Amino acid sequence: MSKNLIIYFSHVGENYFGGELKVIEKGNTEVIAEYIKDYLDADIFKVEPLNAYPSDYMGCTEVAKKEQEDNARPELKEVLTDIGQYDTIYIGFPNWWGTLPMPMFSQLELLDFENKTVKPFVTHEGSAFSSSKKDLKKLCSGADIKKGLAIQGSKVYESKDIVIRWVEE
Repeated sequence: MSKNLIIYFSHVGENYFGGELKVIEKGNTEVIAEYIKDYLDADIFKVEPLNAYPSDYMGCTEVAKKEQEDNARPELKEVLTDIGQYDTIYIGFPNWWGTLPMPMFSQLELLDFENKTVKPFVTHEGSAFSSSKKDLKKLCSGADIKKGLAIQGSKVYESKDIVIRWVEE
């Protein structure tokens, strides 16, 4: 029987929703990750930086942009070191400045994706995957990267059926 793992990063606090800022208690990417977890009874791993991002939207985007410009690898609270027991890895993240948040780089670079199936999902407010697919190809070298799923963050609570259909593909 195939084993599934979800590795994701999600941000709570002030988020951008179709032109306005709203405070959310659960990150958009986490909502999607939980849909997948519940449907597949998959294992789940949340990537969390040691130093949390500011909860205010502008502060968070400034830190995220600086990390990207510096090609930083933020230290993580906890790291996953082995995915050997898993066949399919779901990788989820918000689109930050056109790609994955830098803590995802910190985590994914530690793992061996050789002969794994990777199914990426992204939350966004209009930019879908941008250049994150190119970065995922490098980060998940040796993996068979399947068609990804892009969900608008402001629509995550209406997207469960879409997520389940994508998981079943």
